Amino acid sequence: MADDDVAEGPGSGTDTAGDPGRRFAGRVALATGASRGIGLAVARRIVAEGGRVVITGRDPGALAEAVAGLGADRALGVAGKADDAGHRADVLARTAERFGRLDHLVNNAGINPAYGPLAQLDTGAARKILEVNVIAALEWTRDAVAAAAATPTPLRSVVNMASLAGTTSASNIGFYGVSKAALINLTVQLSDELAPATRVNALAPAVVKTKLARALYEGREEEAARAYPLRRLGVPDDVAGPAAFLLSDDAAWVTGQTLLVDGGASVRAAW
Repeated sequence: MADDDVAEGPGSGTDTAGDPGRRFAGRVALATGASRGIGLAVARRIVAEGGRVVITGRDPGALAEAVAGLGADRALGVAGKADDAGHRADVLARTAERFGRLDHLVNNAGINPAYGPLAQLDTGAARKILEVNVIAALEWTRDAVAAAAATPTPLRSVVNMASLAGTTSASNIGFYGVSKAALINLTVQLSDELAPATRVNALAPAVVKTKLARALYEGREEEAARAYPLRRLGVPDDVAGPAAFLLSDDAAWVTGQTLLVDGGASVRAAW
């Protein structure tokens, strides 16, 4: 097709495409693990672009503070554990009751209770990492698709929060990387099975300055940053922008992809 031959297709000509200031007007997004850090930064970006959000997290106090910052008229917080089926059902029921629709899902909740070589990995910790980082993402996606099917519009898009650690060896967080590699492959599989109604993509950040990643840079941030061509570690807003793009109709012809958000770390042999 020539550049000047324009054909309409699924996802084209939508009501918010092409307006980066209002890409989420009239839309509702659900973000797990979003009381702080990357998840909260993504929620802020969605609200700033006209959307409304439902955020989850384990700490009710942090969640209440996040909702207050987002605006109680634009946000709903529901406390609970990402891998709890009852919590998932409660979140989706309250989303429907409050907003009447669900357009976007961000599977951001993740844990890494193990630090050290795989030879010392506790098997119970490994199972928990997979439950939260991979299986819960699958369950949230399946349940969100089903919940949106009961509304006027289907779930439009999903963004899974993977990691650069899922694409290479990563010292001391090896099994976390294993779980994120599985999440990347889950993204590919779901993108095929849920098309054309729902797009599924992933982001793979390198080290972002969050509570989860502190052990990777605390006390030696300058040294850690030297491994990055951009000479700094990431901050949550560095990930929020790419997440908003992949969720929005600006990425209407993008699915099954994992975007590295890594300060250039992946262009080097080691990071």
